[in-house]
Order: sequence, then structure tokens, then C-alpha cells
Amino acid sequence: MLLSALVPLLAVWLLPDQSGIIQPAEARKLIEAGDPAQRPVVLDTRGGYKDYFRGHVPGAHHINFDTLRGTDKGVPVQYLPDELTRTLLGRAGVDAGRTHIVYATGEALPNDEILSSSMVAYVLEKFGVADVRIIDGGLPGWRKAGLPVTKEYHGNGPGKLPAAANPGIGIAVDELISRKDKPGVLLVDARPRNEYLGDDDVWLRKGHIPGAISFHWARLMEKDNTHKFRPLEEAKRELASAGITPDKEILVYCGTSREGSLLRFHLRHVAGFPNVRLYEGSWKEYASLKHLPAQTRENKAR
Repeated sequence: MLLSALVPLLAVWLLPDQSGIIQPAEARKLIEAGDPAQRPVVLDTRGGYKDYFRGHVPGAHHINFDTLRGTDKGVPVQYLPDELTRTLLGRAGVDAGRTHIVYATGEALPNDEILSSSMVAYVLEKFGVADVRIIDGGLPGWRKAGLPVTKEYHGNGPGKLPAAANPGIGIAVDELISRKDKPGVLLVDARPRNEYLGDDDVWLRKGHIPGAISFHWARLMEKDNTHKFRPLEEAKRELASAGITPDKEILVYCGTSREGSLLRFHLRHVAGFPNVRLYEGSWKEYASLKHLPAQTRENKAR
């Protein structure tokens, strides 16, 4: 790998990585810690505010994941400028040095709100938060464990973001194009297979970025609860069968970056892959750049 490609990643590799998944019972212990200063920041990331009203984890602050995105230059759901994002995260109580626990609900496909949790986790990490835990099983897993929910509102006080951000965990389209075909680099499309092949009614253009392989994010999750991660050894076998291995530089994308954020979170913080980056613009941006080629035939990992 060229030194120039390593530079934006150095800050990420030097940070102590405490992020990962957390079981509901362990999350509850942290949330109910005796010293309020030691309690985590809990974020309910669901897009439906009425779902929050119906019941949520005690102490959870509601942050609609889609408030972190908006239309830019005609392309919908692009990440907001950094200064706006910092304001929104500070208002949500995101705080340097504290554990952050995120969750959502909607455990059966096609509902995919686990992706709102992984997207918020990605944004937190990008802005320097080193300890982000996704509740394994989400709110359905929390309820299944017999843990309490509440309808009482909770709002965090103003937060203070870490001084150093980690923009290197993302990758922009120009760098993606320059890196994707290099030896040892693997480009992965995390969308459902039909969208990868162009058999859909969603996208401006059909297919995928040339050279990308297909790996649907849901292959990492339990079938009866898409918020619960499969056992790690099972997931690693699934990844290896697709040629996704930790010796490679992995670049992930999807439709709008949510599915890619889930795949990246698992690879980096659950499976421990050392070098994984997310193309934030994803297919909705790439498809709008009509001078760039698209592909509909399937690729396999080299």
C-alpha cells in the first residue's frame, strides 16, 4: 500500500478500539451504574419518533438517524457538512471519553433499522468517539431478555466531541476509483443481490461499481432477528466463502451507506479486520456520476 493511502488511516489504527456489540444484560448494568458520570450515552436511532414514544430503553436519547443526512447538489441523503453534524451530535450528548450505546428495532426484513444503529455508530467513530456499542438483538433482544422499557422522555445534556476526528474511515469517490483495482484491495457491495445485479426499481442506474463483489449485509445477522449478530465463527466462514478476508484492504458501499456501515462495523469491530473503509456516497452518488461506468455481471473476489 502506498504511504499516501496510509496517512488518513494512521489516526484510526493508533486509537484504542473499544467498539463492538454488547449484550442487553451487560448494557443494562452500565446504564444503571451508581455514578451517573460513569453511565453511557444511550442513543435510540430509530427513524420513527412514534416508535420512541411507544417505548424505549430507559435513559435513551432519541436521535433520528436521518437527521444526519440531507440532499446535496441534487443527490439525496448525503452526509451533512461537518459543522452541522458536530452541532447535532453535541445536542445529542455525544461526549469524548464516554461509552456510547446505540440501538433500534424492526427485527424482520424488509425492515432494516439495525442499519440506522450502524450508520450512527459510523458517524460517531468518524467524529472521534472510540467506544461505541451496538446492542446485540436491538430493542427486540432487550425485551426478550425481560428488561424494562419506558415511555418517559430522556434528553442528554450538551456533549463535547473528541478533539480529533477520524475522517480516514471513509473514502470519497475519486479515491475509491483510484484504489479499487489495486492488488490486495477488495470492493464489496452490501446491498441485496438483486440490486447488485440491477434487477430492481430503485436506482437511477442499474448494477454496481465495476469490480465490486456482492455480500448482502443480512448474511451476518440471525434470520429470526436481523438486529442480532450471528456467532462470530459462523460469520467468519460466511465472509471467507465470499473471499472477504482480513489480509485485504476492504472498501465497502451500498445504496445510501447504511448497509455498508453495518458491514464495515462487523468487519472492523466484531471480526477485527484491520483495514476497512466506507464509501459514504455509495451507489446513489455513484449512479448520478454518469461519466463513470456501471456493471451488471457478477464478480468474484480475486
